Amino acid sequence: MKSRAGPLRSVVTTGEHEKGMTMDRKPARRGLAALLLTACATLMIAATASAKPAPKVTSGSRYLALGDSVTFGYQEPTVVPTPNYHVASNFLGYPEMLGAELHLKVANAACPGETSSSLINTSAQSLGCENAYRKSFPLHVSYKGSQLAYAVSYLRRYHNVRLVSLMIGANDVFICEAETKDGCASPSEQAPVFAKIVANTRQILSAIRNKAHYRGQLVLANYYSLNYTSAFITNGSIGLNKALDSSAKRFHAAIANGFAEFQAGALHSGSNTCTAGLLTMLGKPGDCGVHPSYAGQSLLALAVEKAIKL
Repeated sequence: MKSRAGPLRSVVTTGEHEKGMTMDRKPARRGLAALLLTACATLMIAATASAKPAPKVTSGSRYLALGDSVTFGYQEPTVVPTPNYHVASNFLGYPEMLGAELHLKVANAACPGETSSSLINTSAQSLGCENAYRKSFPLHVSYKGSQLAYAVSYLRRYHNVRLVSLMIGANDVFICEAETKDGCASPSEQAPVFAKIVANTRQILSAIRNKAHYRGQLVLANYYSLNYTSAFITNGSIGLNKALDSSAKRFHAAIANGFAEFQAGALHSGSNTCTAGLLTMLGKPGDCGVHPSYAGQSLLALAVEKAIKL
C-alpha cells in the first residue's frame, strides 16, 4: 500500500498544504475506497465472464472429437464383412452418429492405437497409431503432428465449434496388460497407469482451454465394461473412467456416461456386453472384439447427447 500513498495524497490542493491542513487523509481514504470498489467490480465482471454458460450445441455448428479407436469407429480385421481400412468414411463412430442426429460439422481426429501420451506427443508410446495405422491408412481428418496440436490449431481456426469430446486412456491400460506377467492385475501396476492418464488428461484439457482459448462445451466420454458380469473387468473400466474424469470440474467438462448406457443396454442379456450385441462380432456367435458395434456406438452417442446442452 505504501507505493499508492504518494498518488493518493496528491489529490490534496496546494492551498490546503499552505494552510497547514491535515485533512488530506480523508481524500486519500476515499481514493483508496474508490480503487478497491473498482477492483472488486473488475473481479466480479471477470468472474461473471468466466462463469458464462457455454453456447448451446446448435444445428450447423462444429464438433471436434478426440480419442482412440473407439472414437474413430474402428473394427477388427476379422469382423464380417472385412473392413476396408483405406476408406476412413467406412468407419462410423459415435461422433458421426451424433453429428448426423444433430446436424453438426464433425471433425473426428481420433486415431486407432492412440494413448494419452501419444495424443500429446507423437514420439510417445502408442499401441499402433503413429508407427502403424497413420503410416498405412487414412484418418477421418488429415493432419501432421500430434492429435492435440491439430485440436489446438482447429479450435483457433474455427470460432463456431460448440462441442469438443475426449475419450482416451484404454490403450494405456492395454499396454500395461501386454507388458506385465499378470496382465496388469495388481493395484501397484495399475496405479502408475492411471496416474499417467490423469496427468496427460489435464495437459490435454489445459491446452484446449488455455492455448486454444476454447470456451464451448467440453465432454469426457466414459468407457464401457467389456463384461459387466466380471468384477475384475468392470472395476478396471471404473478405474480408467475415474482417471479420465478427475480433471472434469477444473476444466468445466461434462461427463458422458457411456459406462452406464452400456450397462443398461446389456441388462437384457445377463449384463454380458458381447451377448447384448454391443461389441464387434468376430465371425462367430459369442466371439467379440473390444470395440463397440454400431449398436454400441449409438449408445455412446446417446451418452454424449445427454451430457450436452442443446
